[in-house]
Amino acid sequence: MIRKSIMGKLMMLMASAMLLFAACKRAGNSNNDISSLTDDDKAYGADQAAMEKENNDVISIADVAANTGSGGLLKGAPSDLASCATVTNDSVSGILTIDFGTMLCTGNDGRIRSGKIIVHYTGHYKDAGSVHTITYENYIVNGNQLTGSKTVTNMGMNNAGNYYYNITVNDTLWMGTAASNNGFRSWTSERVRTWVTGYNTPQRSDDSYDITGSATIHRRNGHVFTANITSALRIATNCEWIEQGTVQITPQSGNNVRTIDYGNGNCDSEATLTINSKTYHITL
Repeated sequence: MIRKSIMGKLMMLMASAMLLFAACKRAGNSNNDISSLTDDDKAYGADQAAMEKENNDVISIADVAANTGSGGLLKGAPSDLASCATVTNDSVSGILTIDFGTMLCTGNDGRIRSGKIIVHYTGHYKDAGSVHTITYENYIVNGNQLTGSKTVTNMGMNNAGNYYYNITVNDTLWMGTAASNNGFRSWTSERVRTWVTGYNTPQRSDDSYDITGSATIHRRNGHVFTANITSALRIATNCEWIEQGTVQITPQSGNNVRTIDYGNGNCDSEATLTINSKTYHITL
């Protein structure tokens, strides 16, 4: 009886091990080998995330760059940027300049910046109908230079009670500086940026936004693709990554749609890429 009991337990353990192996094998098959992907497919998510992050970051800095005596033109205070950032407001000309200097200026978010962000404004950032046009002067963040411009128009409050902004973007993110010509990512886009949390607080750390719209992105290898947001991208100022949302990517050279899913709200570098019904785990 004892031997029979031991044999029975061994058989149960072997069966459990086989089931576990089968489950692991199924899990592996559902998350296909990323090494089989092209360079473009591997990098779509990273390019999209990088451009979205820099776009949102610059607008957030403009939000927070109210200098002493500005009358609360933009949200926040200079101390939210960095002690090495100088904010100047020419209220007569309607020009706000955020100057990070020529040396390395480390912000409270840990990002290192130099150069200037220049905002031409027609009114307070929170005024419906106000327009802010943002340009750059030798602006470098974390070693990469951002050139181009964006226009942000306050559309007022939506039906959910959140303020939203129409954004037209024509930006280029250079790998290094533009002069070094080490390659770049560029994009043109039409966006809607909805201020979801943190609107009524003075600090920047609790701000988050939902982004919708479409873009045309040029990769550093010269390839072009379109990106259409099918589920709003959630971007928080205190997170380096896109927290949630989905984007459909279509290469200009074909009509085979890829789908990138950034998750359901966690702040991490993980995403999934679906191509021809196969899903791959990617790290941004």
